[in-house]
Amino acid sequence: MSDAVRELVERYMPEFDVRRCGKVFTDTTQFMDINHGDVIELAGSHYLVLKDESERRFGMEDPKYWVKRCRELESGQPKILKLVFFERFPLNVGDFEVLCYRSPEKESRILDLVADDHRFMHGVTRRDDHDNPVRILDIVQGREIGKYVYAVKADHETYFHEHFPAILDNFMGACEAIASLHAQGEKHGDIRRDHLFIEYGTGAYRWIDFDYTFDFHENPFGLDIFGLGNILIYCAGKQVWNLGNLDQGGFSAEVLNGLDRGDHSLVIRNRVVNLRKLFPYIPAALNNVFLHFSQQAEVFYDTVEELLDELRPCRALLG
Repeated sequence: MSDAVRELVERYMPEFDVRRCGKVFTDTTQFMDINHGDVIELAGSHYLVLKDESERRFGMEDPKYWVKRCRELESGQPKILKLVFFERFPLNVGDFEVLCYRSPEKESRILDLVADDHRFMHGVTRRDDHDNPVRILDIVQGREIGKYVYAVKADHETYFHEHFPAILDNFMGACEAIASLHAQGEKHGDIRRDHLFIEYGTGAYRWIDFDYTFDFHENPFGLDIFGLGNILIYCAGKQVWNLGNLDQGGFSAEVLNGLDRGDHSLVIRNRVVNLRKLFPYIPAALNNVFLHFSQQAEVFYDTVEELLDELRPCRALLG
């Protein structure tokens, strides 16, 4: 490591042991070789790698070796650097197979597109010496919407009447943000509840992570819309209700025996979406929105606006 870079570390991170400084990388192709203490140099700026990011999935930490939590040495600001990583896999949606894949260039386009839109995470793209598009992201300081909802200390009925209406208002705003992407021909690509953050201090709902995309010829934006439906149903239910935890919800045998295949999600097939069968105080009109994402559905939403057109009138039913 050069004396100049070492001096930057000493100046901006005096708590960091410079003896642990590693290599300087100007080519990020082999991201598995870039570790804690290494520095990534991009367009004259230097980023000290602190750790690999990870996602918690199915109760386990899933490391993302191509995503590095860093400190920009010149500014001292924390950043996330997303390096180039490709993968693809099929996903079944009812009778259809959807091809999902990562596209760093697509994420770069969206970062440019939403640079002035606070409903999304912000960042810039800089190319390394091998022409890899490295996305340099500002960190959204907030809480995932799923964790926020689950942590509300109230029984479901109290939560639904006293907390859910405000959450629904903000969620509809988040849907409008996705609709604005679609109107410009872009997709989010990976809409999940851990990709929608509630920002500390402002309470703003902000989307993160845009590097996935998908080919769904029957409904070009369909996977985004199903993702919105999953978040909506989670928020209305205060958690996921599925075959593995229904017996812990205090539901009667009559209620549980009344559930059938059509009451479950079209995409995640053990997940209950017909929440009115579990919570009869949920308005029928709102529950009908949920049923568009069920195995009994015959009509699906083609656009986010169609979803919102049916969701907005439900807000008045909640008081």
